[in-house]
Amino acid sequence: MEDKIVITPGTPDDNNRDYLPEAIKGSDLVVNENGNNSQVYPERLVEYKDIVVNGIEDTWYEYIPASYDGSKKVPLVVSMHGGLMTGWGQAIYTSWTLVADREGFIVLFPSAGLRRFWIVDCEKEKLEAAATPREDGIYINMPPEHPEDNHDMNLVLGLVDRLKAKYEIDEGRVFIQGMSMGNMMTSQIARYYGSVFAGKAGSGGPSSPALLFDEQDETINRGGPLAVWQTRLEHDMTPPHFKGDTEYVVRRNREYWCRINGCDSLPEISIVGEDNFAFYTGAKADLVFRDVKNRDHGQTFDDAEVVWDYLFSGVRRTTDGSIVREQPNISRQGDGCAVVLMEGSSKAYINNRLVTMSGPAITRQKLKYHGLNGDSIVRGEYLCVPVSFAAEVYGGRCTFSEGGLSAELTLPGGRKLQFARGSIGCVVDNKVQAMLCEAVFQNGELYVPIQWISQSLFNHFASSSEGVLYMTDHYAILSKNMAHLIRDEILG
Repeated sequence: MEDKIVITPGTPDDNNRDYLPEAIKGSDLVVNENGNNSQVYPERLVEYKDIVVNGIEDTWYEYIPASYDGSKKVPLVVSMHGGLMTGWGQAIYTSWTLVADREGFIVLFPSAGLRRFWIVDCEKEKLEAAATPREDGIYINMPPEHPEDNHDMNLVLGLVDRLKAKYEIDEGRVFIQGMSMGNMMTSQIARYYGSVFAGKAGSGGPSSPALLFDEQDETINRGGPLAVWQTRLEHDMTPPHFKGDTEYVVRRNREYWCRINGCDSLPEISIVGEDNFAFYTGAKADLVFRDVKNRDHGQTFDDAEVVWDYLFSGVRRTTDGSIVREQPNISRQGDGCAVVLMEGSSKAYINNRLVTMSGPAITRQKLKYHGLNGDSIVRGEYLCVPVSFAAEVYGGRCTFSEGGLSAELTLPGGRKLQFARGSIGCVVDNKVQAMLCEAVFQNGELYVPIQWISQSLFNHFASSSEGVLYMTDHYAILSKNMAHLIRDEILG
């Protein structure tokens, strides 16, 4: 650790909803939009203009922390802005400069020139559209046929070389990160020139699967493995040309880097508040998938912090080109106390270990009938599991009577629970308590609402999404994209 983080108070401009308010540059103005906070324009952020490649003048921004004195080599992070933004815009809408103050690394924020759009690859059928001027006059350049001719990729590589010559940079710890179109550009650079970097990260802006896989479903890649971080946002529907099929796009982007990095085993899952993490260990490099509950397109203000703490702080590229793991600021471990279930699946993920139940989890509705002239109102839906599985989860033992229609569950420490078919009542230590729904007899065994046991008797948190239930011993809210991951890769 080099220094502490200090956030400077700013002047809120709540009436300004421009995408990138130009008045912020060099001022103390701050804005907020669904968590896309800006910070006060950093005093140490320096603007540069020069010809780096192709005889074209470009603009970029360098942030050098106060602790840097050239006496030792430090990491370099390249952070790429979204479409219609600038390098300084990426600096104020992230916490990279703040984390750099504490950790002592240098940050480079390139700008995409007058276009404010990076030159990114397109599928063949979209090339013509990509070269068409928009109504607002902004012209998106036709992507070149050969990546070696891509000015923006050459600019980033040229700037990395320039900063290596200018500062004491640890060449094994050069990273790249981007937001939205900047993430698309970051992924593109990694696919072609990944060997330059130890790791890449991005928020929003997944790549089109047509750029990742060929017609034989083989990966299209020239850059090789590197540590990868993907932040997705639960309500993100960008880019719009994916026409709403974001679930497929998110899955294929994750699958692509799992293949490149050799991530063949199941991930460890950890949910901390609204942050949903899946930690993949790869034979060649690791991958972190993060989905943020209840967030729209963009990047969280702490995205730089979590990327650095969980991944970039613990990865290095060696002189032979391989990626090695070092100890990160925060260990990438799944929740040590967690139960994951899915409607219709006999599988369960207990403390990141896959087990099989005696029967599939079922959904039971709590219904209101009386006074509705034969109609009903659903007051709740809950997953029920075999009582024998509940005993396994909580380290107890079961005894059955009445032909299996009644069951007694004895928990560690001697606490006893008695269930009976058709009753919403549970006898807990000789006292009656109402459950979330009644016990039912199905698949030859008594089923009980495990969420009630978890919350009522152990004071655990339970959260559900898309038919998946996540229970753990701390505050955790399951997100949509993480539910999809659990369904597709673990419990499906």
